[in-house]
Amino acid sequence: MNEYDSGAPDRSQKRKAVDNSDDKIEPVLKHEERLLQSITNRAPIAKILNEICSALDCQIGNVVSLISLPEDDAEELAAIAMNAALFGLHTFCSEGVITENGDSLGFLEMYSGVPRSPSAGEVQFIERAKCLAAIAIERHNEACRLASCDVPGNRPARGRVLEWPTSMN
Repeated sequence: MNEYDSGAPDRSQKRKAVDNSDDKIEPVLKHEERLLQSITNRAPIAKILNEICSALDCQIGNVVSLISLPEDDAEELAAIAMNAALFGLHTFCSEGVITENGDSLGFLEMYSGVPRSPSAGEVQFIERAKCLAAIAIERHNEACRLASCDVPGNRPARGRVLEWPTSMN
């Protein structure tokens, strides 16, 4: 042993590892807080869904996300998928945004430059994004019902929103 090495674990390294994990979690919570504030303030649904996708894309990296609603133009969505393939993108994730009782509120499509599946940690971010989207869509639909919206594309979904995931593990 040299005079600087006591054989005991270096506490600064342990502290640094904990700080790094906090750094990774903190920005996610800031994004979520901002997104929840936008939902509470009833920002336009398209803006909220785009913000959710942007936060998810930044968190995972090297992916492009899109949340669509059931009434969105199927031909346009198919064209987006075709264009993604033409640009060499691969489907990374394709999942429904649903209520607790299984009613469809929308769809989350994610594309990546390399063919791969989400890791366990990425799946948790995806689930959190789907919950945020479900909350936003449900609030939008409820506001539409209360205002008796007859605007095309404002068809409300039925059911309760999924519970918010609480574990980051």
